[in-house]
Amino acid sequence: MITPSDNNGLGPLSVHVKRVVAPVREQVLDQLRDAIVHQRLEPGQRLVERELTEQTGVSRTTIREVLRELAAEGLVMTIPNKGTVVASVPLARAEELYEVRAVLESMAVRQFAANATDADRAALRRALEGIEAKVGGPSSEALAAKKAFYDALFAGARNQTIAEIVEGLQTRVSFLRATSMAQPGRPAQTVEEVRAIVDALDAGDAERAAQASAFHVRQAARTVLDALGAQAHETEGS
Repeated sequence: MITPSDNNGLGPLSVHVKRVVAPVREQVLDQLRDAIVHQRLEPGQRLVERELTEQTGVSRTTIREVLRELAAEGLVMTIPNKGTVVASVPLARAEELYEVRAVLESMAVRQFAANATDADRAALRRALEGIEAKVGGPSSEALAAKKAFYDALFAGARNQTIAEIVEGLQTRVSFLRATSMAQPGRPAQTVEEVRAIVDALDAGDAERAAQASAFHVRQAARTVLDALGAQAHETEGS
């Protein structure tokens, strides 16, 4: 249960929203989504409308709209007799989501190879440099750099359908991606894997780039699944 003094809650974001910056609903949505993605709100933690209203200073109607949006993104769920809680992803489900991502992102890479302009390729290379610059830093910055990379990739692929589906899948495993980037050595591996994709595309080798893309996603999945399995084992042993 969230309280204003709970360190596992919204933390420094648990303040009244600034009504002049963006629509109130979007501000609250961004705050809660960020707290879930970076696990300041942990899987299974209750989200009580009254407490969220007190923390943010917005109406209960706005909180309900935000929770519905988060539910649509797969970040929260409603449990009978318990209410709304931060969603958790079973290991088997997480594996499925990553495998679908591997297939779709490989397809996007092939379409990038076929459709991208020189400007698109330059943008993708700059996005890689952004990832390199953020390696070893806060996971939020690393994930933002990865998002910029995918934005450039999908723009060059010229396939909005794939972009929307993959972005939806990435949202559903957002906190898992943060878990992956937090594992020792994983950020540096990510840089090498993404560089392999870009190098193959620059060389005009679409198939090698697609294979590198699938390898990158599956390595991320392996890192996450190993971490979650270790956490589950520790929980059982405690």
